[in-house]
Amino acid sequence: MRHASLAALLDRPPTGFGKGPVALILAEDGVELDSTLDHHLKIGFRDVVLLAPEGVEVHPEQEGRVHIVRHDVFAEGALVAAVNRAAAALPGRWIYYCHNAEYLFFPFCETRRVGEMLAFHAEERREAMLTYVIDLYAGDLGAAPDAVSLEDAWLDRTGYYALARKDPANDWQPKDRQLDFHGGLRWRFEEHIPYSRRRIDRISLFRAKPGVTLRPDFTLTEEEMNTYSCRWHNNLTAAVCSFRTAKALRTNPGSRHAIQTFRWPNSVRFDWNSRQLMDLGLMEPGQWF
Repeated sequence: MRHASLAALLDRPPTGFGKGPVALILAEDGVELDSTLDHHLKIGFRDVVLLAPEGVEVHPEQEGRVHIVRHDVFAEGALVAAVNRAAAALPGRWIYYCHNAEYLFFPFCETRRVGEMLAFHAEERREAMLTYVIDLYAGDLGAAPDAVSLEDAWLDRTGYYALARKDPANDWQPKDRQLDFHGGLRWRFEEHIPYSRRRIDRISLFRAKPGVTLRPDFTLTEEEMNTYSCRWHNNLTAAVCSFRTAKALRTNPGSRHAIQTFRWPNSVRFDWNSRQLMDLGLMEPGQWF
């Protein structure tokens, strides 16, 4: 299903649109676009909205399952603007967002659907979910020059850390239950990454509320929705496994020739399952059993 714009879809939505969690996927290029759409359909998103420039093609089987929206993906803040437009039109609905070649994993996602997980999360009085963006990269850059390979995907098993998130409105005191998370390629190759883009935390899933918007740093304007857990116990967290940083480092002329491999002693092959991510401490099941 194709739509002339996001406004056209949201102002005149098809019957049943937005009855479950909505996924917004912004396609910066065609790299692993079909696999990205397949993954998010498989884990249970009923409505998947592909934000893409004119000319982007998807597999014929996906044409009837995905809303393909013409969008200026290279405009400043294109993804954030789209998320906020969707949130304003879908109050009370859960919204997820990512780019192509990014894949959402949550605890036990092989046997449970995203709607079930979010229903449980809501029962714990949570309206947003912290996700960690875990960098994926091809093990052999000779075979995959753009660092993207589903069959030869690797990730860092160590090197992740968190710093207190300071509040400039409160004498730079630490914010309650909020941390800035770092690690992965953005940490190991930080000389090629702007300071403002080195964090790996993202509020990728949230329930739309009137007056609450997504900021350019992927936090929300309601501070409680940026916390990693409630006050009484640990909550679910999820991971967005992403080739985006590796692809950018291999595409940018300033870094491409400086990087011969992304592998280091703490690299491990990615098994494409949630158990591995939980075992590595890269997401938290909380009370979700």
